[in-house]
Amino acid sequence: MALLEVKNLEVYYGVIQAIKGISFEVNKGEIVTLIGANGAGKTTTMQSIMGLIHARAGEVIYDGQPITNMPAHKIVRLGMTQVPEGRRIFSELTVYENLLMGAYTKKDKAQISEDLDEIYKIFPRLLERKNQVAGTLSGGEQQMLAMGRAMMSKPDLLMLDEPSMGLSPLLVDQVFEIIKHFHEKGTTILLVEQNANKSLAISDRAYVLENGKIVLSGTGEELLASEDIKKAYLGG
Repeated sequence: MALLEVKNLEVYYGVIQAIKGISFEVNKGEIVTLIGANGAGKTTTMQSIMGLIHARAGEVIYDGQPITNMPAHKIVRLGMTQVPEGRRIFSELTVYENLLMGAYTKKDKAQISEDLDEIYKIFPRLLERKNQVAGTLSGGEQQMLAMGRAMMSKPDLLMLDEPSMGLSPLLVDQVFEIIKHFHEKGTTILLVEQNANKSLAISDRAYVLENGKIVLSGTGEELLASEDIKKAYLGG
């Protein structure tokens, strides 16, 4: 069953068409990846799904409900959240305060406390740094914080935009292990990622974006084995 459906989406920046009528879906319980080169339209697609950029045409449906161009804060309340490219943490707030911001839609204080404990178990470094100003964290710690903050809203669908960008190989491995952990706990995941090898290896299905169009789709295994994908994205 499709949790997220994108139908014939078109997005413009002024007169320039960035997204050219793309359609795809994410089924409940899947990890789905969008791969493509810089400028292919991956981040624009994510932002339009979240209502951060208005689509000129097409439709976004979440859990059977049309959400095209709905304000982002309302979309979060429906059970979808995003870890944006570049992390976008609140740099002047502490780690603890950032995590609480992720739970702003929740009212049950006992549940919020329980959720915080769960995040600290997944990210022990955040517990060590909970009173530290977030802007002073390392890049890897900031990525952990961004992911932890997103999970505080208890999303059914977690969208991750370039979570491994700028991280060391060791931290990249950790980030993908955490993505798998969230998935195993029942979270559906839509992943935008330039590290095609890592992302396709954990994906149920994937779509390839080029110049605002979907040019290829298949299972993660199929795309990993594709000669075209190897040449374009896997260094083959």
